[in-house]
Amino acid sequence: MEINTKLFQVLSNQVRLNILKWLKDPEKEITSVSCETVRFMMNERGGICVNDIVKKAGLAQSTVSKYLSDLQSVGLLQSERHGKWTYYRRNETNIKQFVSLLNEKL
Repeated sequence: MEINTKLFQVLSNQVRLNILKWLKDPEKEITSVSCETVRFMMNERGGICVNDIVKKAGLAQSTVSKYLSDLQSVGLLQSERHGKWTYYRRNETNIKQFVSLLNEKL
């Protein structure tokens, strides 16, 4: 991972930061479904369904999808598609690398 202005632009939005926070501990943060459903999504689908992130954010689906795409484009999120549904999770490797680079370079 490389530190660039696009990465900081993506992180300059509070909702995108919130999404990263929610996906850090989805069993606690994603309350639109049961903990068991969250565990199933994480284990069997590889992340949290866009619909549940939209509910948590309280914004239009198109806005949240754009934010998720932005986070994925800079390597902070990963996604898996199952049928018509897309599931997102944090890219912990890249997040740790980003934090390490910040400590090293700044």
